[in-house]
Amino acid sequence: MELDTGSALSVISESDYKQLFPKLPLVQTSVMLKTYTGEKVSPKGKLKVKVTYGGKTQQLELYVLKNGGPALFGREWLRKIQLDWHTIKALNMSSAGNCSPHSVTRRLSQLLSANDRVFAEGIGTLKGMKARIELDEKATPRFHKARPVPYALRPKVDAELQSLEASGILSRVEWSDWATPIVPVIKKGKAEAVRICGDFKVSINPVLRTVQYPLPRIEDIFASLAGGEKFSKIDLAQAYLQMEIEESSRKFLTINTHRGLFQYNRLVFGVASAPAIWQRAMDQVLQDIPGTQCYLDDIIVTGKNDEEHLQNLSKVLTRLSEYGLHAKRSKCEFFKSEISYCGHVIDKHGLHKSQEKIEAVLQAPKPENVSQLRSFLGLVNYYHKLLPNLATTLHPLNTLLQTGVKWEWSEKCDRAFEEIKRLITSDELLTHYDPTRPIRLACDASPYGIGCVLSHVMKDGSERPIAFTSRSLTSAERNYAQIDREALSLVWGVKKFHHYLYGQRFTLVTDHQPLVSIFNPRKGIPVMSATRLQRWALYLGAHSYDIEFKGTRQHSNADGLSRLPLSTTEEEKTSSLDPAEVFHTAVVDQLPVTNTEIQRQTRNDPTLSKVYNITMQGWPAHGNSMFPEFSARRDQLSVCQGTLMCGSRVVVPSKLRSRVLENLHEGHLGTVKMKSLARSYVWWPGIDKQIEDLTKGCSGCHRVQNAPPQAPLHPWEWPSAPWQRVHIDFAGPFMNSMFLIVVDAHSKWPEVIPMKSTTSEKTIAALRSIFSRNGVPELIVSDNGSQYTSEEFSLFMKKNGIKHFKSAPHHPATNGLAERFVQTFKKSIKAMEKEDISLQHKVDNFLFAYRNSVHATTNQTPAMLFMNRNLRSRIDLLKPDLRREVHNKQFSYVPIKAARHFEIGQEVLARDYREDKWTPVRIATRTGPLMYTVDVGEHTWRRHVDQIKDAQPKNNTLPSSDLPPSDDHTTNINVTPATETLVLDKIPATLDVTPQVTPETLS
Repeated sequence: MELDTGSALSVISESDYKQLFPKLPLVQTSVMLKTYTGEKVSPKGKLKVKVTYGGKTQQLELYVLKNGGPALFGREWLRKIQLDWHTIKALNMSSAGNCSPHSVTRRLSQLLSANDRVFAEGIGTLKGMKARIELDEKATPRFHKARPVPYALRPKVDAELQSLEASGILSRVEWSDWATPIVPVIKKGKAEAVRICGDFKVSINPVLRTVQYPLPRIEDIFASLAGGEKFSKIDLAQAYLQMEIEESSRKFLTINTHRGLFQYNRLVFGVASAPAIWQRAMDQVLQDIPGTQCYLDDIIVTGKNDEEHLQNLSKVLTRLSEYGLHAKRSKCEFFKSEISYCGHVIDKHGLHKSQEKIEAVLQAPKPENVSQLRSFLGLVNYYHKLLPNLATTLHPLNTLLQTGVKWEWSEKCDRAFEEIKRLITSDELLTHYDPTRPIRLACDASPYGIGCVLSHVMKDGSERPIAFTSRSLTSAERNYAQIDREALSLVWGVKKFHHYLYGQRFTLVTDHQPLVSIFNPRKGIPVMSATRLQRWALYLGAHSYDIEFKGTRQHSNADGLSRLPLSTTEEEKTSSLDPAEVFHTAVVDQLPVTNTEIQRQTRNDPTLSKVYNITMQGWPAHGNSMFPEFSARRDQLSVCQGTLMCGSRVVVPSKLRSRVLENLHEGHLGTVKMKSLARSYVWWPGIDKQIEDLTKGCSGCHRVQNAPPQAPLHPWEWPSAPWQRVHIDFAGPFMNSMFLIVVDAHSKWPEVIPMKSTTSEKTIAALRSIFSRNGVPELIVSDNGSQYTSEEFSLFMKKNGIKHFKSAPHHPATNGLAERFVQTFKKSIKAMEKEDISLQHKVDNFLFAYRNSVHATTNQTPAMLFMNRNLRSRIDLLKPDLRREVHNKQFSYVPIKAARHFEIGQEVLARDYREDKWTPVRIATRTGPLMYTVDVGEHTWRRHVDQIKDAQPKNNTLPSSDLPPSDDHTTNINVTPATETLVLDKIPATLDVTPQVTPETLS
């Protein structure tokens, strides 16, 4: 028991009660206890026990707590037992040493229970330290757009983003100079969950100022653990996420998703400087604790005996608790006689070379044919310069390779084989791991195995192996395409040698050329790569590496191991389903055909069956001229569950394509959304063109689709003098008022009249006032407002000899000059909202500034063109050659394409704005370059060409399955930029009106 004068009563845990006093009954008690943090604790009960001390026995009460720690000797017992303090101190001083196994187990359990906060669920938060991300001084922001997320994964990605945001790991931001794309990865064994991974190697990693803090060497680790009897290992849960990022550094960790921008608030896997930052922080957390060593997220604790081990372990757990760190209990080990760490075995006798490093060679099976023997000898010959008398030793094996010699594995061959394996794994060839030397990891895959060799590059340029590894492929892995098997060897090798490679710069070596591009650390993860390759690329992206291609003949060390692999372990045989398989199932479930149908039709398809076989065996280095569409995408092709995949999309056989297209078109979504939907599920050569043909040939889509593409701008002819043509419109209600806007087309001179009423009578009165100052224009352009279409307004125009041109209904672009000025006027008046002046004062200020400012189209002020002088102001800019410059500017916005043309009497569809639909009509007359009148029963409408389209769609049908596949076709949509002056139709000659006014009077 522990003496605790702060405890009023003596207590034990429920587990100790069941172990020590199982037959003594518990008595209910109403006593309520409080912990040192103030929490109330209700005992399970109490019991009476016999306590013997100093030859005297008494019956005392002992209280039982459900989750108690060590047994406590409280003040109640202290009053009844007279302790000899000198004896107690002497006993404590001489009590160090090994404990009984039962005692160690009990005390360890108590220790872990007392520090249960360290093993709590959730992510901890490191207190007192935050990570700082520093970039090169010349680094410029890199903003990458969000990558498309397959529809099958979007709900899972949304849920994970929401979870990370709720837990405070991510925060939503409105904008950022930096943005890293994400790739969602299905969590292994959890088909319903994804992990969000940032592809930082395309954003901050290339310009990151790496923290120069060394990871501990194996010699340093062993030195701090030397003399230990037993060893404990603590695994920190999601270590990096437990460290917050400084506020100023968070902008660099912005990720771009389909839901917008998010910023990481914690250190995240994939940032190149994360290992050094974390190692430095952990060294500070655990400093001065003896018998302790940390390597990234693993902490090793030991002691010269059990007592010291427990004390050190207690200090470590207390320190972790103080700093707010969490560990994963299921991955921790305690009081082990030996422990594997950084590729070595550590026990009380010292540091040992792990047999795993050389097992791949020592346990390599005997070759069964010439091909396997040749691969093994390729491994041996790779190191021939380092192996003495090699030719003599290999003689019996080389004999079997000679032409005409029958294969017969003799005793001499067996002895030579074993001797060669001994030489390769001897200390003469193997070298110790040294983090200061360059590291290379060579990996290769055969149809049935994978092999990897970890090596150092010595000063003379030669390679000396550090460790070997190999294994057989599982039955599922043997069905992988060749590119997937080769990629698997790289990823498995990096995982196998994680403790050697993580936090160090190393070189990956492969003999599969496409992987050099896919796994290139200076390139982004290809969006169209297979799901499995994307997941592996993200794992590799968290490491600092280069990747190098070597031809097969120069790659014989890894090639030999892959062709004589160790048998697969039970753990690997029973591993959970590959997330790529889960994703494939999710994709196929969305299609109107079954996976069985796709597999059967793929085998029967004359093209896909051959492409399938080439993908499984490996594409030639320069592709295949017979299948150019597939050869161009060979780096994206893979096989999953017997189905040919292009990235994450199923390659649909020709006989099933019509059914798939019909299913994609069920919702009549239109061309763009159909393509977007297809890109999440399916692919075949020419799919985009077939989708376009399908939507164009659908009569239902044609009737309800949006208006046809807008006709090219048809510029008004620029008036040669002021006040020849004016554009009028109403602005408002705005600021509780209506305003009549009048703009001169030549000079851009505006007039703005506040209006209490917008009737024809009041509008005519306002125009009469303006005309009295500026004269009567030749032409007025307006919309179809009721005040402009009334008989009263028409008579006013006719009497004053003014031509009146009205735009087509619901087509404001015709009167673009006035419409654009209304926007400018409203924006400027609103900007003066806080100024303490009247509305009329604001309007006057705006008009003075506008009239005396250079206009973007004319490069002159409206005042200069209208009055031949500027208003008295500081601005006085004159530009020569004005007319030609204006014409050039206007015509520069006119696209080359011609406007659509309709014949008189042609049956067409015209826009009916009463019900927002297209109505069959007949072309009656053409009133201008882009204007027509159309007959609608007994009525006549005026319509712009943008409001008219052909009556029937082109006669296209679903693509036949036996049509030859064509190249993908992408529609390019050219958008003409809006200009300040939206210029349209020239004035038809039919609108001439004979003047009805004398020079002296305004009617």
